[in-house]
Amino acid sequence: MKITVFGTGYVGLVTGACLADVGHDVVCVDIDQSRIERLVQGEIPIYEPGLESMVLRNVEGQRLRFTTDAGMAVEHGVLQFIAVGTPPDEDGSADLQYVLAVASTIGQYMNGYKVVVDKSTVPVGTADKVRDRIAGILQERAVELAFDVCSNPEFLKEGSALEDFTRGARIVVGTDSDRVSDLMRECYAPYNRNREKLMLMSVRAAELTKYAANAMLATKISFMNEMANLAERLGADIEDVRRGIGSDPRIGYHFIYPGCGYGGSCFPKDVQALARTASKVGYEAELLKAVEAVNKRQKSTLFEKLSYALGGELEGKTIAVWGLAFKPETDDMRDAPSRELMETLWAHGATVQAYDPEAMKECRRLYGERDDLVLVADRIQAVKRADALVICTEWKEFRTLDGEWIRGQLATPVVIDGRNLFDPETMAAAGIDYYAVGRGKNSQAKATA
Repeated sequence: MKITVFGTGYVGLVTGACLADVGHDVVCVDIDQSRIERLVQGEIPIYEPGLESMVLRNVEGQRLRFTTDAGMAVEHGVLQFIAVGTPPDEDGSADLQYVLAVASTIGQYMNGYKVVVDKSTVPVGTADKVRDRIAGILQERAVELAFDVCSNPEFLKEGSALEDFTRGARIVVGTDSDRVSDLMRECYAPYNRNREKLMLMSVRAAELTKYAANAMLATKISFMNEMANLAERLGADIEDVRRGIGSDPRIGYHFIYPGCGYGGSCFPKDVQALARTASKVGYEAELLKAVEAVNKRQKSTLFEKLSYALGGELEGKTIAVWGLAFKPETDDMRDAPSRELMETLWAHGATVQAYDPEAMKECRRLYGERDDLVLVADRIQAVKRADALVICTEWKEFRTLDGEWIRGQLATPVVIDGRNLFDPETMAAAGIDYYAVGRGKNSQAKATA
Protein backbone atom coordinates (compact mmCIF):
# COMPACT_ATOMS: atom_id res chain seq x y z
CA MET A 1 0.00 0.00 0.00
CA LYS A 2 1.32 3.48 -0.88
CA ILE A 3 1.32 5.72 2.20
CA THR A 4 2.44 9.30 2.81
CA VAL A 5 3.34 10.63 6.25
CA PHE A 6 3.61 14.39 6.83
CA GLY A 7 6.04 15.08 9.64
CA THR A 8 9.25 13.33 10.66
CA GLY A 9 9.09 14.07 14.36
CA TYR A 10 8.44 11.47 16.99
CA VAL A 11 5.00 10.30 15.82
CA GLY A 12 5.64 10.68 12.10
CA LEU A 13 8.95 8.85 12.07
CA VAL A 14 7.70 5.96 14.23
CA THR A 15 4.53 5.65 12.14
CA GLY A 16 6.39 5.73 8.84
CA ALA A 17 9.04 3.24 9.95
CA CYS A 18 6.56 0.77 11.43
CA LEU A 19 4.27 0.83 8.39
CA ALA A 20 7.24 0.38 6.07
CA ASP A 21 8.49 -2.49 8.22
CA VAL A 22 5.42 -4.58 7.35
CA GLY A 23 5.83 -4.00 3.63
CA HIS A 24 4.01 -0.77 2.85
CA ASP A 25 5.61 1.74 0.47
CA VAL A 26 6.04 4.84 2.67
CA VAL A 27 7.18 8.38 1.90
CA CYS A 28 7.83 10.70 4.85
CA VAL A 29 7.82 14.41 4.02
CA ASP A 30 8.95 17.41 6.07
CA ILE A 31 9.60 21.10 5.41
CA ASP A 32 12.79 20.94 7.50
CA GLN A 33 15.51 20.46 4.88
CA SER A 34 18.28 19.76 7.38
CA ARG A 35 16.22 17.11 9.16
CA ILE A 36 15.46 15.35 5.87
CA GLU A 37 19.12 15.49 4.86
CA ARG A 38 20.11 13.91 8.17
CA LEU A 39 17.50 11.17 7.74
CA VAL A 40 18.64 10.45 4.18
CA GLN A 41 22.18 10.09 5.55
CA GLY A 42 20.95 7.61 8.15
CA GLU A 43 21.05 9.99 11.12
CA ILE A 44 18.01 9.64 13.38
CA PRO A 45 17.15 12.96 15.07
CA ILE A 46 15.41 11.42 18.10
CA TYR A 47 16.26 8.65 20.53
CA GLU A 48 13.85 5.74 20.65
CA PRO A 49 15.01 2.16 21.33
CA GLY A 50 15.06 0.11 18.11
CA LEU A 51 14.00 2.98 15.84
CA GLU A 52 17.37 3.62 14.19
CA SER A 53 17.82 0.03 13.04
CA MET A 54 14.22 -0.14 11.80
CA VAL A 55 14.59 3.07 9.77
CA LEU A 56 17.90 2.00 8.24
CA ARG A 57 16.57 -1.45 7.41
CA ASN A 58 13.55 -0.11 5.56
CA VAL A 59 15.46 2.64 3.78
CA GLU A 60 17.83 -0.02 2.51
CA GLY A 61 14.86 -2.13 1.46
CA GLN A 62 13.46 0.89 -0.44
CA ARG A 63 10.20 0.76 1.49
CA LEU A 64 10.87 4.05 3.29
CA ARG A 65 11.89 7.36 1.72
CA PHE A 66 12.34 10.90 2.99
CA THR A 67 11.70 14.07 1.02
CA THR A 68 10.89 17.78 1.16
CA ASP A 69 8.98 17.52 -2.13
CA ALA A 70 5.37 17.93 -0.99
CA GLY A 71 3.98 17.50 -4.51
CA MET A 72 5.65 14.14 -4.93
CA ALA A 73 4.55 13.07 -1.46
CA VAL A 74 0.89 13.93 -2.06
CA GLU A 75 0.98 12.18 -5.41
CA HIS A 76 2.46 9.05 -3.80
CA GLY A 77 -0.04 7.87 -1.24
CA VAL A 78 -3.76 7.20 -1.15
CA LEU A 79 -3.46 7.50 2.63
CA GLN A 80 -2.08 10.88 3.73
CA PHE A 81 -1.13 10.78 7.41
CA ILE A 82 -0.82 14.14 9.18
CA ALA A 83 1.69 13.68 12.01
CA VAL A 84 2.90 17.20 12.75
CA GLY A 85 3.11 19.03 16.05
CA THR A 86 0.17 20.62 17.86
CA PRO A 87 1.96 22.75 20.46
CA PRO A 88 -0.01 24.58 23.13
CA ASP A 89 -1.14 28.08 22.19
CA GLU A 90 -0.89 30.96 24.65
CA ASP A 91 -4.25 30.04 26.18
CA GLY A 92 -3.38 26.33 26.49
CA SER A 93 -5.42 25.22 23.48
CA ALA A 94 -3.79 23.14 20.75
CA ASP A 95 -2.23 25.20 17.95
CA LEU A 96 -3.50 23.72 14.68
CA GLN A 97 -1.50 25.89 12.28
CA TYR A 98 0.81 23.04 11.22
CA VAL A 99 -2.06 20.56 10.79
CA LEU A 100 -3.99 23.01 8.65
CA ALA A 101 -0.87 23.91 6.67
CA VAL A 102 -0.54 20.24 5.70
CA ALA A 103 -4.23 20.16 4.77
CA SER A 104 -3.64 23.12 2.45
CA THR A 105 -0.68 21.35 0.88
CA ILE A 106 -2.71 18.20 0.26
CA GLY A 107 -5.50 20.25 -1.29
CA GLN A 108 -3.00 22.07 -3.49
CA TYR A 109 -1.34 18.98 -4.96
CA MET A 110 -3.92 16.18 -4.91
CA ASN A 111 -5.19 14.98 -8.26
CA GLY A 112 -7.21 11.96 -7.19
CA TYR A 113 -8.98 10.38 -4.26
CA LYS A 114 -7.16 10.72 -0.93
CA VAL A 115 -7.86 9.71 2.65
CA VAL A 116 -6.44 12.33 4.99
CA VAL A 117 -5.63 10.71 8.33
CA ASP A 118 -5.29 12.90 11.41
CA LYS A 119 -2.54 11.12 13.37
CA SER A 120 -1.57 14.16 15.41
CA THR A 121 -3.28 14.68 18.75
CA VAL A 122 -5.93 17.23 17.88
CA PRO A 123 -9.01 18.72 19.56
CA VAL A 124 -12.49 17.48 18.79
CA GLY A 125 -13.68 19.10 15.59
CA THR A 126 -10.28 19.26 13.90
CA ALA A 127 -11.31 16.82 11.15
CA ASP A 128 -14.05 19.27 10.16
CA LYS A 129 -11.48 22.07 9.92
CA VAL A 130 -9.15 19.89 7.85
CA ARG A 131 -12.02 18.94 5.55
CA ASP A 132 -13.06 22.59 5.13
CA ARG A 133 -9.49 23.67 4.43
CA ILE A 134 -8.97 21.06 1.70
CA ALA A 135 -12.38 21.79 0.17
CA GLY A 136 -11.55 25.50 0.09
CA ILE A 137 -8.25 24.89 -1.69
CA LEU A 138 -9.93 22.62 -4.24
CA GLN A 139 -12.54 25.31 -4.85
CA GLU A 140 -9.78 27.85 -5.47
CA ARG A 141 -8.26 25.41 -7.96
CA ALA A 142 -11.71 24.99 -9.58
CA VAL A 143 -11.47 21.22 -9.42
CA GLU A 144 -13.76 18.59 -7.95
CA LEU A 145 -11.97 15.69 -6.31
CA ALA A 146 -13.28 13.17 -3.80
CA PHE A 147 -11.53 12.85 -0.46
CA ASP A 148 -12.23 11.75 3.10
CA VAL A 149 -10.85 12.80 6.47
CA CYS A 150 -10.58 10.34 9.35
CA SER A 151 -9.09 10.32 12.83
CA ASN A 152 -6.49 7.72 13.80
CA PRO A 153 -4.92 8.88 17.07
CA GLU A 154 -1.57 7.52 18.21
CA PHE A 155 -1.07 5.84 21.58
CA LEU A 156 2.72 5.78 21.70
CA LYS A 157 4.80 5.96 24.86
CA GLU A 158 8.29 7.36 24.48
CA GLY A 159 10.73 4.57 25.21
CA SER A 160 8.38 1.82 24.01
CA ALA A 161 6.89 3.38 20.87
CA LEU A 162 7.72 0.52 18.50
CA GLU A 163 6.18 -2.02 20.85
CA ASP A 164 3.11 0.19 21.29
CA PHE A 165 2.66 0.58 17.53
CA THR A 166 3.17 -3.06 16.63
CA ARG A 167 1.54 -4.71 19.67
CA GLY A 168 -0.73 -1.98 21.00
CA ALA A 169 -4.02 -2.75 22.71
CA ARG A 170 -6.17 -0.99 20.12
CA ILE A 171 -6.24 0.78 16.78
CA VAL A 172 -8.80 3.57 16.90
CA VAL A 173 -10.24 4.85 13.61
CA GLY A 174 -12.84 7.57 13.48
CA THR A 175 -14.89 7.56 10.27
CA ASP A 176 -18.40 7.07 8.93
CA SER A 177 -17.18 5.87 5.52
CA ASP A 178 -17.08 2.20 4.55
CA ARG A 179 -14.43 3.01 1.94
CA VAL A 180 -12.18 4.58 4.57
CA SER A 181 -12.79 1.68 6.96
CA ASP A 182 -11.69 -0.81 4.30
CA LEU A 183 -8.54 1.16 3.45
CA MET A 184 -7.55 1.61 7.11
CA ARG A 185 -8.21 -2.07 7.76
CA GLU A 186 -5.86 -2.90 4.86
CA CYS A 187 -3.26 -0.49 6.22
CA TYR A 188 -3.23 -2.06 9.68
CA ALA A 189 -3.90 -5.68 8.66
CA PRO A 190 -0.36 -6.83 9.56
CA TYR A 191 -0.91 -5.59 13.10
CA ASN A 192 -4.41 -6.98 13.41
CA ARG A 193 -3.73 -10.68 12.88
CA ASN A 194 -3.58 -11.92 16.46
CA ARG A 195 -6.95 -10.50 17.46
CA GLU A 196 -9.34 -7.80 16.30
CA LYS A 197 -7.85 -4.53 17.52
CA LEU A 198 -9.51 -2.14 15.08
CA MET A 199 -12.09 0.05 16.81
CA LEU A 200 -14.34 1.97 14.45
CA MET A 201 -16.23 4.96 15.81
CA SER A 202 -17.25 8.47 14.86
CA VAL A 203 -14.55 10.98 14.05
CA ARG A 204 -15.34 13.12 17.09
CA ALA A 205 -15.34 10.13 19.42
CA ALA A 206 -11.91 9.12 18.12
CA GLU A 207 -10.55 12.64 18.61
CA LEU A 208 -11.87 12.71 22.16
CA THR A 209 -10.59 9.20 22.94
CA LYS A 210 -6.96 10.28 22.65
CA TYR A 211 -7.38 13.24 24.98
CA ALA A 212 -9.46 11.22 27.42
CA ALA A 213 -6.84 8.46 27.59
CA ASN A 214 -3.99 10.85 28.37
CA ALA A 215 -6.10 12.85 30.82
CA MET A 216 -7.04 9.65 32.69
CA LEU A 217 -3.39 8.58 33.02
CA ALA A 218 -2.35 12.06 34.11
CA THR A 219 -5.15 12.02 36.68
CA LYS A 220 -3.88 8.76 38.19
CA ILE A 221 -0.39 10.24 38.52
CA SER A 222 -1.60 13.46 40.15
CA PHE A 223 -3.90 11.52 42.47
CA MET A 224 -1.03 9.38 43.74
CA ASN A 225 1.14 12.45 44.19
CA GLU A 226 -1.65 14.05 46.19
CA MET A 227 -1.83 10.91 48.35
CA ALA A 228 1.96 10.90 48.77
CA ASN A 229 1.94 14.47 50.01
CA LEU A 230 -0.83 13.57 52.44
CA ALA A 231 1.08 10.47 53.58
CA GLU A 232 4.07 12.64 54.49
CA ARG A 233 1.89 14.75 56.73
CA LEU A 234 0.16 11.78 58.33
CA GLY A 235 3.24 9.66 58.92
CA ALA A 236 2.27 6.88 56.52
CA ASP A 237 4.45 5.17 53.89
CA ILE A 238 2.92 5.73 50.45
CA GLU A 239 4.53 2.53 49.17
CA ASP A 240 2.36 0.54 51.57
CA VAL A 241 -0.66 2.51 50.40
CA ARG A 242 0.26 1.94 46.75
CA ARG A 243 0.41 -1.82 47.24
CA GLY A 244 -2.77 -1.77 49.26
CA ILE A 245 -4.86 -0.01 46.63
CA GLY A 246 -3.11 -1.56 43.62
CA SER A 247 -4.14 -5.03 44.74
CA ASP A 248 -7.75 -4.02 44.08
CA PRO A 249 -8.40 -5.18 40.49
CA ARG A 250 -10.70 -2.21 39.97
CA ILE A 251 -7.66 0.05 40.46
CA GLY A 252 -4.61 -1.99 39.44
CA TYR A 253 -0.93 -1.11 39.68
CA HIS A 254 -0.47 0.83 36.45
CA PHE A 255 0.30 4.54 36.75
CA ILE A 256 -0.04 4.69 40.54
CA TYR A 257 3.61 5.35 41.31
CA PRO A 258 4.10 8.69 43.08
CA GLY A 259 6.97 10.86 41.94
CA CYS A 260 8.14 14.36 41.14
CA GLY A 261 5.49 15.02 38.49
CA TYR A 262 4.82 14.12 34.88
CA GLY A 263 6.36 15.85 31.87
CA GLY A 264 6.97 15.15 28.20
CA SER A 265 5.25 16.20 25.02
CA CYS A 266 1.80 14.73 25.71
CA PHE A 267 0.35 14.82 29.22
CA PRO A 268 0.94 18.51 30.04
CA LYS A 269 -0.30 19.91 26.74
CA ASP A 270 -3.14 17.41 26.30
CA VAL A 271 -4.63 18.00 29.76
CA GLN A 272 -4.46 21.75 29.16
CA ALA A 273 -5.91 21.44 25.66
CA LEU A 274 -8.83 19.29 26.82
CA ALA A 275 -9.62 21.74 29.61
CA ARG A 276 -9.55 24.56 27.07
CA THR A 277 -11.81 22.62 24.72
CA ALA A 278 -14.27 22.18 27.58
CA SER A 279 -14.25 25.92 28.28
CA LYS A 280 -15.03 26.67 24.64
CA VAL A 281 -18.25 24.66 24.85
CA GLY A 282 -19.29 26.22 28.14
CA TYR A 283 -18.12 23.49 30.50
CA GLU A 284 -15.57 24.09 33.24
CA ALA A 285 -13.51 20.92 33.60
CA GLU A 286 -12.55 21.41 37.25
CA LEU A 287 -10.95 17.96 37.61
CA LEU A 288 -8.63 18.55 34.64
CA LYS A 289 -7.53 21.90 36.03
CA ALA A 290 -6.83 20.26 39.39
CA VAL A 291 -4.76 17.52 37.74
CA GLU A 292 -2.56 20.12 36.10
CA ALA A 293 -2.33 22.24 39.27
CA VAL A 294 -1.24 19.25 41.37
CA ASN A 295 1.39 18.32 38.80
CA LYS A 296 2.77 21.84 38.66
CA ARG A 297 3.06 21.90 42.44
CA GLN A 298 4.64 18.46 42.54
CA LYS A 299 7.59 19.55 40.40
CA SER A 300 8.66 21.93 43.16
CA THR A 301 8.91 19.20 45.81
CA LEU A 302 12.45 18.15 44.84
CA PHE A 303 13.86 21.57 45.55
CA GLU A 304 11.75 22.01 48.69
CA LYS A 305 13.03 18.72 50.15
CA LEU A 306 16.61 19.54 49.18
CA SER A 307 16.44 23.02 50.64
CA TYR A 308 15.05 21.64 53.90
CA ALA A 309 17.74 18.96 54.09
CA LEU A 310 20.51 21.53 53.56
CA GLY A 311 19.05 24.06 55.96
CA GLY A 312 18.17 26.46 53.18
CA GLU A 313 21.86 26.98 52.31
CA LEU A 314 22.09 26.50 48.54
CA GLU A 315 24.44 29.33 47.61
CA GLY A 316 27.74 27.89 46.34
CA LYS A 317 26.57 24.27 46.68
CA THR A 318 27.14 21.64 44.01
CA ILE A 319 24.11 19.39 43.52
CA ALA A 320 24.41 16.06 41.70
CA VAL A 321 21.45 15.24 39.46
CA TRP A 322 20.77 11.74 38.15
CA GLY A 323 18.41 11.88 35.19
CA LEU A 324 17.41 14.78 32.95
CA ALA A 325 14.81 13.28 30.60
CA PHE A 326 11.20 13.34 31.75
CA LYS A 327 11.19 9.50 31.75
CA PRO A 328 13.59 6.62 30.98
CA GLU A 329 14.39 5.45 27.45
CA THR A 330 14.07 8.86 25.86
CA ASP A 331 16.11 12.05 25.46
CA ASP A 332 13.00 14.24 25.72
CA MET A 333 13.27 16.99 28.35
CA ARG A 334 10.04 18.80 27.54
CA ASP A 335 8.39 19.81 30.83
CA ALA A 336 10.77 17.47 32.68
CA PRO A 337 10.90 17.85 36.49
CA SER A 338 14.69 18.13 36.18
CA ARG A 339 14.32 21.45 34.39
CA GLU A 340 12.36 23.13 37.16
CA LEU A 341 14.82 21.75 39.71
CA MET A 342 17.90 22.97 37.86
CA GLU A 343 16.49 26.40 37.10
CA THR A 344 15.48 26.88 40.74
CA LEU A 345 18.92 25.75 41.92
CA TRP A 346 20.61 28.24 39.60
CA ALA A 347 18.35 31.00 40.88
CA HIS A 348 19.63 30.20 44.39
CA GLY A 349 23.28 30.25 43.40
CA ALA A 350 23.91 26.49 43.20
CA THR A 351 25.82 24.51 40.57
CA VAL A 352 24.30 21.43 38.91
CA GLN A 353 26.49 18.42 38.17
CA ALA A 354 24.32 16.14 36.05
CA TYR A 355 24.26 12.86 34.17
CA ASP A 356 21.66 11.21 31.93
CA PRO A 357 22.25 8.21 29.64
CA GLU A 358 20.57 9.89 26.64
CA ALA A 359 19.53 13.49 27.35
CA MET A 360 22.95 15.17 27.75
CA LYS A 361 22.98 16.57 24.22
CA GLU A 362 19.43 17.84 24.60
CA CYS A 363 20.33 19.48 27.91
CA ARG A 364 23.25 21.26 26.27
CA ARG A 365 21.01 22.37 23.42
CA LEU A 366 18.48 23.81 25.87
CA TYR A 367 20.87 25.56 28.26
CA GLY A 368 24.12 26.01 26.33
CA GLU A 369 27.47 26.47 28.00
CA ARG A 370 27.21 27.89 31.51
CA ASP A 371 29.47 27.83 34.53
CA ASP A 372 26.79 26.47 36.85
CA LEU A 373 26.01 23.41 34.69
CA VAL A 374 28.50 20.55 34.54
CA LEU A 375 27.55 17.54 32.41
CA VAL A 376 29.58 14.46 33.28
CA ALA A 377 30.27 11.06 31.73
CA ASP A 378 28.49 8.77 34.20
CA ARG A 379 26.58 8.63 37.46
CA ILE A 380 29.76 8.13 39.47
CA GLN A 381 31.32 11.35 38.21
CA ALA A 382 28.08 13.19 38.96
CA VAL A 383 28.33 12.62 42.72
CA LYS A 384 32.06 13.26 43.14
CA ARG A 385 32.64 16.39 45.23
CA ALA A 386 28.89 17.13 45.21
CA ASP A 387 27.04 18.31 48.30
CA ALA A 388 23.88 16.25 47.73
CA LEU A 389 22.22 13.97 45.18
CA VAL A 390 18.80 14.39 43.53
CA ILE A 391 17.28 11.59 41.40
CA CYS A 392 14.86 12.86 38.75
CA THR A 393 14.53 9.94 36.30
CA GLU A 394 14.23 6.21 37.03
CA TRP A 395 16.80 4.91 34.52
CA LYS A 396 17.71 1.27 35.20
CA GLU A 397 21.31 2.12 36.04
CA PHE A 398 20.11 4.35 38.88
CA ARG A 399 18.13 1.60 40.61
CA THR A 400 20.98 0.35 42.76
CA LEU A 401 22.76 2.51 45.28
CA ASP A 402 25.58 1.62 47.67
CA GLY A 403 24.65 3.72 50.68
CA GLU A 404 28.10 3.64 52.28
CA TRP A 405 29.78 4.55 48.99
CA ILE A 406 27.42 7.45 48.25
CA ARG A 407 27.91 8.75 51.81
CA GLY A 408 31.65 8.79 51.15
CA GLN A 409 31.21 10.77 47.93
CA LEU A 410 28.85 13.51 49.09
CA ALA A 411 29.86 16.41 51.30
CA THR A 412 26.56 15.92 53.14
CA PRO A 413 24.82 12.51 53.11
CA VAL A 414 21.62 13.80 51.49
CA VAL A 415 19.73 11.92 48.77
CA ILE A 416 16.48 13.32 47.35
CA ASP A 417 14.75 10.53 45.43
CA GLY A 418 12.02 11.81 43.11
CA ARG A 419 11.16 8.28 41.94
CA ASN A 420 11.11 6.23 45.18
CA LEU A 421 13.78 3.81 44.00
CA PHE A 422 15.22 2.77 47.36
CA ASP A 423 14.20 1.44 50.74
CA PRO A 424 14.21 4.19 53.40
CA GLU A 425 15.33 1.84 56.17
CA THR A 426 18.31 0.60 54.16
CA MET A 427 19.32 4.17 53.36
CA ALA A 428 18.95 5.22 57.00
CA ALA A 429 21.09 2.27 58.14
CA ALA A 430 23.82 3.46 55.77
CA GLY A 431 23.73 6.91 57.35
CA ILE A 432 21.92 8.60 54.44
CA ASP A 433 19.44 11.42 54.94
CA TYR A 434 16.98 9.94 52.46
CA TYR A 435 14.00 11.97 51.27
CA ALA A 436 11.58 10.37 48.81
CA VAL A 437 7.99 11.06 47.76
CA GLY A 438 5.62 10.05 50.50
CA ARG A 439 8.24 7.98 52.34
CA GLY A 440 11.62 8.30 54.02
CA LYS A 441 12.45 11.52 55.83
CA ASN A 442 10.30 14.52 55.01
CA SER A 443 10.04 18.20 55.67
CA GLN A 444 6.45 18.02 56.86
CA ALA A 445 5.41 17.78 60.48
CA LYS A 446 3.67 14.50 61.16
CA ALA A 447 0.18 14.57 62.55
CA THR A 448 -0.25 13.86 66.24
CA ALA A 449 -3.02 11.69 67.52
